[in-house]
Amino acid sequence: MDRVKMLVMASVLAALSCAATLVLRVPSPTGGYMNLGDTVVLLGAYLLGPVWGAAAGGIGSMLADLIAGYPLYAPATLIIKALMAALAAVLYRLLGKKAWALVVCGIAAEAVMVVGYWLYDGILMGSLAGSAAGIPSNLTQAVFGLAASTALTLALKSSRYVREQFPAL
Repeated sequence: MDRVKMLVMASVLAALSCAATLVLRVPSPTGGYMNLGDTVVLLGAYLLGPVWGAAAGGIGSMLADLIAGYPLYAPATLIIKALMAALAAVLYRLLGKKAWALVVCGIAAEAVMVVGYWLYDGILMGSLAGSAAGIPSNLTQAVFGLAASTALTLALKSSRYVREQFPAL
């Protein structure tokens, strides 16, 4: 895929990541919210590869934090979501782009999200024990993001046209 097309596709996936994060927000008991954004972060990783996927997932999710009124989380979200996407994309390539690899890659990427927010909340609160209260809602979001991104990726992967347009898939 040429550079301009990758920039456009990364921009579209960043916008989708932002929208997916904002469209359905389920408040968590710890003050944050669960959302659909991880679905698009992982999908972008598989479609665009590690660099462009990380940019799309990190920027789109960070923008959602800014729009939703969580600017304190924006820097952490940029890093955490970019790392999620980069890890998922690299592992997906290393595991031969197999269907089962989507589950392994999703679990590894979602672990980055859960641990990343736990550590960031721990820094903000001054207590890793206290920040552990957010782990259950992050795990719930992780399971949904993993399941939805796997289903969407498999559906898209079955299309020859999509595979031609997104060689990373």
